[in-house]
Amino acid sequence: MTNLALAGRCFFAIAMIGFGIQNFYYTGYLKGLELTPEWAPFHAFWAYLDGALLIAGSVSIAVQVKARLGAILIAAVYFSSVVFLRLPRIALTVHDIGERTVLLEPLTIGCGALFLAGLFVPAARVLFGITMIVYGVDHLLIPRFIASLIPPWIPGAYFLAWFTGFGFIAAGICLIIRWRVRLASIMLGLMFFVWVVVLHWWRVAGSLHNENEWNSFLVALAVCGASWILAGVE
Repeated sequence: MTNLALAGRCFFAIAMIGFGIQNFYYTGYLKGLELTPEWAPFHAFWAYLDGALLIAGSVSIAVQVKARLGAILIAAVYFSSVVFLRLPRIALTVHDIGERTVLLEPLTIGCGALFLAGLFVPAARVLFGITMIVYGVDHLLIPRFIASLIPPWIPGAYFLAWFTGFGFIAAGICLIIRWRVRLASIMLGLMFFVWVVVLHWWRVAGSLHNENEWNSFLVALAVCGASWILAGVE
């Protein structure tokens, strides 16, 4: 478990460094995972600040110097983005899977940072579980699209789309009711790790300038890390 939690921490830190660099590169205008409201005065300043906080927090986590403070900074950045960017659009999430995704991803990452910081872990675990259930339901709503993302050399793409959807839901329920939390977290992290290696890495390699592919890769890496961090905490 120590090695798994260490791997989770490293994966999470790498993903946050990636997002920090993206925030500088796109000056905060990265659609889907932007952290800085477009209406904010001195937008570039806040965008660069968000990027700097993510990178500084990630380095602290990676080298284990003021790691708790680094995790708190990352949690603050992502939960702030939810408050200022996502909650005003909350009504759109009812019928729009894309809007739900860009609401849930920063929540999921913020929970991972709280796991690292050791703050509000029970509440963060429940919120993390809720996001997994919604991810799972959304997978079941669009199985053909999910199947289309799976490399053609992997058989049973349609089955795997449904299987991962139910896997999300099962893991989320376990986290919420606190039953087999460690096992659920390990398996959830393993599922995301497989996606990183088999799916997202190759899609990024084939389209290095596609920010959406980088987003998907970094989110999967971050959630893998968060899941394994939670396994270590529990």
